[in-house]
Amino acid sequence: MTASQHMVEANGLRFRTMADGPATGELCVLLHGFPEGAESWSRQVDALARAGALAVAPDMRGYGGTDAPDGVDSYNLDHLVEDVAGIMRAFGRDSAHIAGHDWGALVAWFFAGRHPEMTMSLTVLSVGHPATLGAATAADEDQKARSQYIRLFLMEGKAEGVLAEDDFRRLRAMFAGAVPKPVIDRFVRSLSRPGRLTAALNYYRANLSRDNWWAGLRPDLRVTAPTVLLWGDQDPALGRWQAESTAKHMGGDFRLEILEGAGHWLQFERRRLDDILESLEQLNLHDKTELPDHIAEALVMLGIEQPHAIAIPQLIERVWAMQQPYLITIVVERRRRRRRKVSTEPSSTEAPN
Repeated sequence: MTASQHMVEANGLRFRTMADGPATGELCVLLHGFPEGAESWSRQVDALARAGALAVAPDMRGYGGTDAPDGVDSYNLDHLVEDVAGIMRAFGRDSAHIAGHDWGALVAWFFAGRHPEMTMSLTVLSVGHPATLGAATAADEDQKARSQYIRLFLMEGKAEGVLAEDDFRRLRAMFAGAVPKPVIDRFVRSLSRPGRLTAALNYYRANLSRDNWWAGLRPDLRVTAPTVLLWGDQDPALGRWQAESTAKHMGGDFRLEILEGAGHWLQFERRRLDDILESLEQLNLHDKTELPDHIAEALVMLGIEQPHAIAIPQLIERVWAMQQPYLITIVVERRRRRRRKVSTEPSSTEAPN
């Protein structure tokens, strides 16, 4: 499936969005972080659409094809939260599954806390509950060290100069080989436009305390929606303490998925699984029973022994299970169960009444 681009009006601004999936599917809104764009979610938009959901990934305010209002306060979390509500209404919905990464995760946390009636489920990548992030910055030496970059980001003018020099060399290095170069180039082109890098940095300047950074975030935010937090144990910016302490601040179902060997850019960490899954589904679609050697070799590298001896539908289930934490877990898993139930029900030749 191929996502289409839509310009929508929300909260007084025009937002560029990537959307795919049936109009009748449950809405999933996917929020990117710094310094990215809607394309961070391309794989997940496609996977969710295939699972029967309507997936929408906007360029957040200040990014990509979305408007970039002037002034630091324009990027306050109050505005960012209402952007999400407005985008949902633009697609004709009053509730959705919300997912976010990095700054998108913070917006997702605050949206779920302020609009529980609009939040069907919450999936957050990398960033724990705002209370734990603030507490970790104040009490955890590891998180303090990881957060030192914020000092620079809060320096108006200086941060822009440092990050933009030498064709955005430092920003490019942040992606640490996890993100494909064409995607990085797209992000850099967007941030190269006048005022856009400042807009992205204003997320930090509008919401963080200059004295104790993340500690300025509200500690009393209550989230009751079913929530999954995905955290990579090699994340250089966000440490274990803030992830593992999140559970005590939750008011509803919560699950922490620690992804061993994964870093900060979780949307990109398992592209190989996507490719293998797509190949297997194509074989199954065309009733193929023989597994090509190159796919079998890839499956062995993933830890699946003797894949030639396993039926393709069962291989699909195995790869789905491996891939699940990297998708919007609640929606995708429900769709899987529903599809499996339909496939195992006895067929009937009787005409409906």
